[in-house]
Amino acid sequence: MLFLGSLEFDILLGDVHSLKEKRSVVRPVIAELQRFGVCAVEAGEMDRHRRAMVGVAAASSAVGHLHEVLDKCERHVAARPELQLLGVRRRIFGPED
Repeated sequence: MLFLGSLEFDILLGDVHSLKEKRSVVRPVIAELQRFGVCAVEAGEMDRHRRAMVGVAAASSAVGHLHEVLDKCERHVAARPELQLLGVRRRIFGPED
């Protein structure tokens, strides 16, 4: 069995005044998320310098393990002092989907 999970983070960035500054905040967050064994990308709000949408995707043969990994990712983003997590959307897809 294979389970797929995703997270979509809606993020408000702190003291950011340009798209260049935005990239300097978002890129390290994405790189750190990838250390959890997930795929992470900036997926939206590309033209707004104080907002970011970051997507995370992961696959596992055990749904419990998948939830653990996604929980770690969510806690990691929420703990970042330079950003405010406005919302998180989580989806899990199983063999019957």
